[in-house]
Amino acid sequence: MNAHSGKESRQVSPDDPLGLKPGFVVQEIGYDDDVDFDLREAIEMATGNELEDEDYDDVTDAALIWWRDEDGDLTDALVDTLALLEDGGVVWVLTPKPGRPGYLDSAEIAEAATIAGLHATTSVSVGLDWSGTRLAARGRTKR
Repeated sequence: MNAHSGKESRQVSPDDPLGLKPGFVVQEIGYDDDVDFDLREAIEMATGNELEDEDYDDVTDAALIWWRDEDGDLTDALVDTLALLEDGGVVWVLTPKPGRPGYLDSAEIAEAATIAGLHATTSVSVGLDWSGTRLAARGRTKR
């Protein structure tokens, strides 16, 4: 547990990349030549499926969003992603680590997530240059 954020923090294992399971359909957003290709390959091996691109228009089990500071409005991207996400699906926002070009502060991720109706649950290191934040839907209150 990260004492400062209240979120779990861990290193990603190639055998269990981001907790994605066999059969999962994962949509990838923000792909560019700076992404972590080893992580992409590990996800495809773990799920048994190729990553779907931004134009995919069917239901997904998870979304992988590569996001850099200059990429625009993260809140809009999260809201768009949620439109195809299966109930209980997960969103991973992957951002450059501090000191790398395109670094995005975790507070900005948390703010965008909150506005989109999500909250951060886990932070991970996904390689030399990228960090990941797992976002989940906020729990519903019982009446």
